[in-house]
Order: sequence, then C-alpha cells, then structure tokens
Amino acid sequence: MGRPGGGRCLGCKEQDAVIDLARHRTRYCGECFVDHIRTQVRVAIDAYGMLRYDDEILVAVSGGKDSLALWDILLDMGYNASGLYLGLGIGAYSSRSERIVRDYAERRGVRLHVEDLAEEYGFDIPDSVKHPRRSDKKKKNGVGRAACGTCGLSKRYVFNKTALRHGYDVMATGHNLDDEAAQLFGNVLRWQTEFMARQSPMLPASEGGLARKVKPLYRLTEREMAAYCVIRGLDYVVEECPLVEGNTVMRYKDALNELERAAPGTKAHFLFGFLDRVRDEHFDQDEHFGTSLVPCDDCGLPTPAHQPGQTPVCAFCRTRGRLLQLVDRPARSDASDDEHPERTPEQTAEQTTEQDVTA
Repeated sequence: MGRPGGGRCLGCKEQDAVIDLARHRTRYCGECFVDHIRTQVRVAIDAYGMLRYDDEILVAVSGGKDSLALWDILLDMGYNASGLYLGLGIGAYSSRSERIVRDYAERRGVRLHVEDLAEEYGFDIPDSVKHPRRSDKKKKNGVGRAACGTCGLSKRYVFNKTALRHGYDVMATGHNLDDEAAQLFGNVLRWQTEFMARQSPMLPASEGGLARKVKPLYRLTEREMAAYCVIRGLDYVVEECPLVEGNTVMRYKDALNELERAAPGTKAHFLFGFLDRVRDEHFDQDEHFGTSLVPCDDCGLPTPAHQPGQTPVCAFCRTRGRLLQLVDRPARSDASDDEHPERTPEQTAEQTTEQDVTA
C-alpha cells in the first residue's frame, strides 16, 4: 500500500498515511481511505441513478476482493444487498472461494444464495476445458478462452435466473476500473462497436423481467479494492483462477498498467472520457438496447429473438447441451419451486446463510 515514511494523511492531516493514490495526487490513512472508497461508490451510484434504498439488490460474489468489497460497501451504506455464489467446480480454488463467501455472509448476518454448476446443470468449468469447441481448439490459448467464455456465460445466466426467480430489482457486480478499461481497450482494438455501445456502468432492465445491472466500483482500481479489503480485514481469495491462462483481458490489463505507471490516471481518463464524451454521442442506444427478447425454448429465460424459422435457444442452453453430450455426469432434472420453499423469517434468523437451489 503506502510507502514507508509516506507522510501524514492528506485527508485528516493527523494520522500517518498508509496508501498513496498517484492519480488523485493524495495519500490517506486507513479511515480516510475507506471514506474515499465510499465516496467514489456514492458518486458512481448517483451519476447513473444505479440504486435506491428500497431496492432489493443481488450481488454476484466470487470470493475475490472486488465482489466482497462491493457487498461490504453496499451493506455499510445501508442498502438491502443479498449475495449469490456460483460453484464452478475448479477444485480447491472453488472450495476456498465458497468458504470465504459463506463465512462473510454468516458474520454479517445476510442472505446468501449458493448455486453449484455441476449439481444443477450437469457440467462445470473444467469440463469446458476438457471439451472445448472446435473453433477454440484452433486458436492460440484456445483452452483458456474456452474456460473464461463458459465461466462468464454461466455466471450471467445463473445471475439472471436467480434475480428473476427471487424478484430482485438490481443485479450488482464488482467490475472495477481496471476491468472496464481493459474491456474498452479490447473493444476499441477490434472496433467492436456493438459491445462499445453496450459498455456502461448501468444496463437498464429489459423486457422479460430481467433486472437492471450495475457496476458501482467502476471508478475504483484493483489496487484500491485490495487495499480496502486489507484495511477492513476482509478475507478474500488472493490467487488468480488457475484456468485464467490465455485470457486476452489479462494482456490488455498489463498494457494499460504500463501506461498507468508512466502517466497516473491514464485508465481513468480513457474510460471516463469514453463514457462522458463518446458513448452517448456516437452510438445509438435504442439500436443496441432495443433487441427483442423471447423465451428460450429450453429453459424459458429471455433470449434475443432468432431468425424466423429458428428455434430460440439461449447461448447457455446451447453450451450446456453440447457439454452434456460429452461429459459423464448426471444432471439434476428440473425441479419445481415447491421442492425448494423459501425460508421463513424465523428460519432465516436461525441460519443467516441459505442455499437456494434453482433448476
């Protein structure tokens, strides 16, 4: 965090500084730094009207620093935020991640939904590595792409399904400044204008009942979130996912970090400049957010309408169907909501974390 002998905190001007923030040209003690983090989150929320205090918020929690910090911040700011953890089947990495998330939820006395990809859907992320698509096999680092692609797709699907089933108003993710700048960098390099148009700290609710999606940490860096967790005493998974090798986003982050070291604030100027001056002026939002949604023929969740004559099947169900033909693991049959009733308030008080299983 801060350098030894970094001087006094420039916030309170009383305590010793524990962290330097070069892009802000300041340094803070622990207490003032936590205030800084909450202020930045408040600015983000207010700028886009992300959250209201009567919203039911579902936070996607992985066990990493960003998602746990986001959950912690929203709870401390007085929001009604529950968590969702998805078990990906990545050996000890997933086991440790789940334990950390459960421990945090129990300590705070908040609701936690726990899903398991293999138990509910018959495959896990290592299966996607063992059985990549033919197109991934031909690519450099194709195995890593297969893992990250299937992981992201699965998380989005389960996140949407859980929020829809339980009636959450908002879905919140821990995407930070580094994540968003790297995504924008990759989209610009390939001129993927459709993705650029949709890149925003908030995506509106869509037809079909899908809740709006928000990224309250988009103004804060990975380093700031790690420092927040250390100062707040939050345990989190430090190591990277063992299947991340080959992920192009990591290379984009490395390139942007080099620029940031030479010119602090580069990532913020790049992302905020796009959001403030480019996105709304040069992209037709109605064109990119007006896609018609229809129920998936397999699972019933909303999916973009297909060409006339084509059966509408969502990307997750297509991926699941392909993998189930290749893996030797029985999938749980779809279960009705009656098989997994909600806990009563009395039961929730007795056990503050719960495992809500959705089919």
